Amino acid sequence: MSFSASKQDASKSIALSRTFLTVITGVALMTLAAKVQIPFWPVPMTLHSMAALGFAVVLGPRMATAIFVGYLAAGAAGLPVFSGTPERGIGIAYMMGPTGGYLAGYLVACGLTGWLAAGKGVIGRFGAMLAGLGVVYALGIAWLALYVPADKLLAAGVLPFLMGDLVKIGIVALGSLMLSKHERVDSNT
Repeated sequence: MSFSASKQDASKSIALSRTFLTVITGVALMTLAAKVQIPFWPVPMTLHSMAALGFAVVLGPRMATAIFVGYLAAGAAGLPVFSGTPERGIGIAYMMGPTGGYLAGYLVACGLTGWLAAGKGVIGRFGAMLAGLGVVYALGIAWLALYVPADKLLAAGVLPFLMGDLVKIGIVALGSLMLSKHERVDSNT
């Protein structure tokens, strides 16, 4: 084996290790975001949507999706990573419950948001996160319809969370603007 081939193997190994550590760290942060509850009206809010859509904007669609797949895998394995666990069940049983559609929505939103936000400014990123949030709500209420009467879906599955989610994606959009400015400064040095 030549020196350059072994150097390439080492570079690939480092890149793979970095990706693995990023995913593991992302899953841990996603879990923390799901568990944190902030007093808000009409219901307390978690930072789940902020983390999922924030990863998509900052890390891109592939890494955000990998993090969310890892998060779902940890939850499916029975680890109490979701916001209502272990109080409302764990594992696949929790994932198939009323919030299962939202979990699926976040998975799709990670890819869509990251793809739409790539190379965009703050308004474009905000729009990408709105699109992702739309997917989360659409899949969430479609699944929630199995548990809640149709005339109560918006009141139970969207309206209590909408204001908080809009605030969170606004914070992520502004935060990504600061990150973009920092990256431009670093790239000029």
